[in-house]
Amino acid sequence: MSSPRALDQQHDAEARSPVQVEPQTGRVVVGRGPRRSRARRLGYLPSLVVGLIALAAWQIATATDMVAPYLLPAPAAVAESLWSALTNGVLWRYTRVTLIESMAGFALGSLFALPMGYGIARSRLFARTMEPYLAASQAMPAVALAPLLVLWMGYGIKPIAVLCALIVFFPMVVNTALGIRLLDRDILEAARIDGASWWPLLIHFEVPLAGPALRTGLRSSLTLSITGAVVGEFVLGDRGLGGLLTVARGNFDTPLVFATIFTLMLLAACMYGIAWVVERRVSYLYR
Repeated sequence: MSSPRALDQQHDAEARSPVQVEPQTGRVVVGRGPRRSRARRLGYLPSLVVGLIALAAWQIATATDMVAPYLLPAPAAVAESLWSALTNGVLWRYTRVTLIESMAGFALGSLFALPMGYGIARSRLFARTMEPYLAASQAMPAVALAPLLVLWMGYGIKPIAVLCALIVFFPMVVNTALGIRLLDRDILEAARIDGASWWPLLIHFEVPLAGPALRTGLRSSLTLSITGAVVGEFVLGDRGLGGLLTVARGNFDTPLVFATIFTLMLLAACMYGIAWVVERRVSYLYR
């Protein structure tokens, strides 16, 4: 018979273990230890603390005249400029244009990147044919293609969407190819033996099993599409948040520059959060 001290030590080890068994159902549960519970209790508090520390350092730097106001405006001046841009409708108008351009570029990039990534993972001939060109394309800045896009498509949303698609294309291809290549071949062979053809194999096995890598590529590309849209607006047009940044910089309106940058950061964070929620929903459906 075990001593009380030994039983206490066993209970402590079970509490620390990331793998536990529910006594009612006998089901194995992974990752419910105190470390994960502590992370859930904290939530986003560490992120909030870091943000408050950065804001306090910013306020101290501006209040003590460590930095000139035209280089680094006070947080209150940035908040006032942001509120003014929101209330007069300027910020909403420019944000809507950037969002449309980024979504169009993301959709266009996905349309070509996902099939190419799958083809690279499944065909050695196709991989050897396309991978050198994909690697070489990364040495060419996307901005360098802007003059050609203007000649071919003119100004407006179309060339910016294409430029945005070029920026999100490569990471999406790489994540797709990696996710497909890391699949368990034994599972796929067993499905083929059971009579699964190409399409059912793709839908019911390859896509769910490669889901984490695919969703990671899509999520990162979705946030990167904001950067692509702004880069395109800098070069190809005066619309969107990139155009607002250009106008604010030309008018030496530093608070508006910071307010626009804050809006871009908030927009990228919101898109990342939405993508994360959708990813969790999709993962739940495949369980």
